[in-house]
Amino acid sequence: MFDRTFRRSALAVMVAAVATGAQADAFNRIASFSTAKNLPAGVERQQETSAEIIAVSEDGKTLVYSDSPLEGLGFVDISDADAPKPAGHLKLEGEPTSVAIADDYVLTGVNTSTSYVTPTGFLAAIDLDDKEIEKRCDLGGQPDSIAVSKDGKYVAVAIENERDEDLNEGELPQLPAGFLLIAPLEDGKPDCDDMRRVEMTGLAEIGADDPEPEFVDFNDNNEIVVTLQENNHLVVVDAKTAKVINHFSAGSVDLKNVDLKKDRTLTFNKTQENRLREPDSVKWLDNDRFVTANEGDFNGGARGFTIFHKDGRVLYESAEAFEHQIIMAGHYPEKRSGKKGNEPEGLAIGTFGKDTYIFVLSERGGAIGVYRDTGAAPEFVQLLPSGIAPESAVTIPSRNLLVSANEKDLIEDKGPRSHVMVYKLDDDAAAYPQIKSGRNDVGEPIGWGALSGMTADAKKPGLLYAVNDSFYSKQPSIFTIDANQTPAKIVKATPVTRDGKAAEKLDLEGITQDGKGGFWLASEGKTKKKVPHAIYHVNANGVIDRTLNFPDALLKHEKRFGAEGITLIGDSLWIAIQRQWKDDPENTVKLVSYNLKTNTWGAVRYPTEAATKGWVGLSEITAYDDEVYIIERDNQIGEDAKIKRLYKVEQSELKPAPLGGELPVVKKELVRDFIPDLKALNGYVTDKIEGFTVDASGKGYAVTDNDGVDDSSGETNFFSVGKM
Repeated sequence: MFDRTFRRSALAVMVAAVATGAQADAFNRIASFSTAKNLPAGVERQQETSAEIIAVSEDGKTLVYSDSPLEGLGFVDISDADAPKPAGHLKLEGEPTSVAIADDYVLTGVNTSTSYVTPTGFLAAIDLDDKEIEKRCDLGGQPDSIAVSKDGKYVAVAIENERDEDLNEGELPQLPAGFLLIAPLEDGKPDCDDMRRVEMTGLAEIGADDPEPEFVDFNDNNEIVVTLQENNHLVVVDAKTAKVINHFSAGSVDLKNVDLKKDRTLTFNKTQENRLREPDSVKWLDNDRFVTANEGDFNGGARGFTIFHKDGRVLYESAEAFEHQIIMAGHYPEKRSGKKGNEPEGLAIGTFGKDTYIFVLSERGGAIGVYRDTGAAPEFVQLLPSGIAPESAVTIPSRNLLVSANEKDLIEDKGPRSHVMVYKLDDDAAAYPQIKSGRNDVGEPIGWGALSGMTADAKKPGLLYAVNDSFYSKQPSIFTIDANQTPAKIVKATPVTRDGKAAEKLDLEGITQDGKGGFWLASEGKTKKKVPHAIYHVNANGVIDRTLNFPDALLKHEKRFGAEGITLIGDSLWIAIQRQWKDDPENTVKLVSYNLKTNTWGAVRYPTEAATKGWVGLSEITAYDDEVYIIERDNQIGEDAKIKRLYKVEQSELKPAPLGGELPVVKKELVRDFIPDLKALNGYVTDKIEGFTVDASGKGYAVTDNDGVDDSSGETNFFSVGKM
């Protein structure tokens, strides 16, 4: 087991190193490439496509990725790394499972299996220039990972012969067993006649007669490390002799301060003992050490990564530390709590100058952990934002580049497409995260996500408050943010409670201070689901002590999109309704008022821009000086996103008329187009910019909603727009 004393002492060394400020370099994303741009002519733009396993040409200018949905390979020209270009798509006669480069050839394993019990596949060698298959070798089974030795002498293919997860609940054994194939290479092409088979039955303690090799990698000595994920086992093979030289269990790990229940709350106070690592990808750090990403399968998943010596010793175990970085950056996938958490799956290793970096890809968290190898406990450097479901990555040290392949394509759900993302190491500060959390009083990471409305302290510059929306329906919270730090820091999470329990039936979308230490909260309702359209007052401890339900004169025209922001002007609360209701003329919405002294409701109309695609509505309302600032946005993402804007209305325009009658229409003035801000991190433009406030010094702040990392990359944009 891992020596915890070693971890503590190594951590002290790392903290001291960070405190000296000795290392300022950082990786930052410089470009994103949608795989939809590589769809072949004649293929519908709505066709699902994906970037899974990625490799790079020896000159570092061409990326090649496996595309399982399209049964082919995609090519990307990164001669100009800041502006990747589509370089074509090659159709294959089956599903590519992995890809590697040898000289001027692309090697790919292709699965042609017609059933789990009759697995088949082939290894193809494809000319990188003309994209023609020049050689193919029958593999006698279903391939998974492939790797090329650093000297170009060998290619290794993991023949997984994967099991049917729906048969007997996926339990092993499910024959035929998997094995490892090693073929010599001649000028980048495999010698099919001299391919050697390495049996792996009888090695593992779990499913010994049904090994399922998952991932392979070479060190400089032409030793191959193989993960048997389902078997929780690791094997080291000599490529020259095709003999197993060592094998051992991947073992287990004890986890502390983790969330083990899918329940719409972020509660990191549980312990999980003897959790099988079940590693997926593996990469050599040097000729003696390798790293595993412990994604897990049915019986395990240790939520982190491990450094092993090839003799079987555990040299470092991240345990829950990697997942805690994911949590504090707002990338934790709560819906995966009952399974394997953030699921670290992919790995990449690269030596940039004097430093060797370990890149750990969180499949479910949409993020990449960057660690510096120290020879002992690795030093956490930063967390990078990635697309949805990063599957693999490749380093290009000669160009100071890192590239990730993000496999999830949500075209059927009108969501983001699969992306290839490019990062560069330079002397700039890390641009991400723009907001993160700390830990609570007992040392647990403060979980957060799905930020919606914001407000600012009236006296202290940079002190802000935000609420989360109904994604965390069992844990509505008010977050205290210190925006005087970079990144901004969530220092406290105050639960919103009723009768001593977390308040339910809330969808908090707006927050404003009451001037007396408490807050008014706006909750977007949906009567059919018994979620009230209402305004709630809470004291400084988050306890609901007053409720203002929307009046019948308003509710009789209800549509599902309700309150999306709230602000206090004098004695009146003003609430922004997201979209038009039944009594609203086209391209208008209501700004609803409630006078706290007279207890009367009223409203004005706000004119929205016309939508060219989808809809346009409001996300926030904030009063400052003599104006009211309003976020207006469409529901589009990426290149389709056109309207993400900040407007202002003079407070003198807000003269509410009684509900049910003719309402005055206010005049608006454009203040800022948020699109450039949302492109600043060089990812795709997200849908929901939802929060805006102005602090005591007059500085404006905006935040996006990451949808609780559910069909989302988890990225949160938090930025200042300067003095208003």
